[in-house]
Amino acid sequence: MAEVKAIAVIGAGIMGRGIAHAAALGGYRTILEDILPASLRKAESEIRGNLDKAVELGKVKKEDADAAFGRLEYAGSVEEAARAADLVIEAVPEEIESKVEIFTLLDKICRPATIIASNTSSLSITEIASVTYRAKKCLGMHFFNPVHKMKLLEIVRALETDDETLAAAVEVGRRMGKEVVVVKESPGFITSRINVLIGNEAFCMLQEGVASAADIDKALKLGLNHPMGPFELVDLVGLDTRLHILEYLHRTLGEKFRPSPLLIQYVKAGRLGRKSGRGVYEYPEQQSAKAK
Repeated sequence: MAEVKAIAVIGAGIMGRGIAHAAALGGYRTILEDILPASLRKAESEIRGNLDKAVELGKVKKEDADAAFGRLEYAGSVEEAARAADLVIEAVPEEIESKVEIFTLLDKICRPATIIASNTSSLSITEIASVTYRAKKCLGMHFFNPVHKMKLLEIVRALETDDETLAAAVEVGRRMGKEVVVVKESPGFITSRINVLIGNEAFCMLQEGVASAADIDKALKLGLNHPMGPFELVDLVGLDTRLHILEYLHRTLGEKFRPSPLLIQYVKAGRLGRKSGRGVYEYPEQQSAKAK
């Protein structure tokens, strides 16, 4: 099995910094990349805060949190981050063009033995890997937001992913403290395929006036034991991200995944969720921060 000692994470957004947190806590040298210095500063601050909170709650020992923080490094270019990595996990926006561009670049930069993984929640790893000369060393590692709290990791085996690469990724996931499930590549994998149907139907119900957003969320939390309601979840994930996934699944799996007109309307209006200060619900604190 390929040994992974250093992990590079491409993109310091919500998912990227969460993956970096988990990798460092798992004992790996971790290099987090972003072209925006402000994103790296925000990531560093948030990771430190989340580690401190875990110590406060008794989930992590202080010495382990400090050691994890000490294993984190930051890079302003993909070349700088990926050169020394044994595993590179891209966490760029959920668009096939962006991921293909990153994989093409990584294939040129990385050592021949380096594994390249995508954090996509729905896109074809086989298609993304096809632009490289190392399709056997490419796979999906679908983490869940917030990464430092969510236990599940979907590892997606593409058409040409070999056994050694799969085993290495499973071991990385376990060292990160994740419960791992292995999925044969299929659009939407397991969770996205089911979850977007629930969320899309919730939007259809809201559009039809069946119930308020708050009552739909309450019904699924209390009646079906979901930890978050579908609207709370989509505001966290991002309505634009959810729409991209639905559009892809609609193209690949058919009519049942056609996006709700109301979801499309919200995205066109800029109501993207927590990150924009308004989605299904409003987040005044985010709006205030953007205004400054």
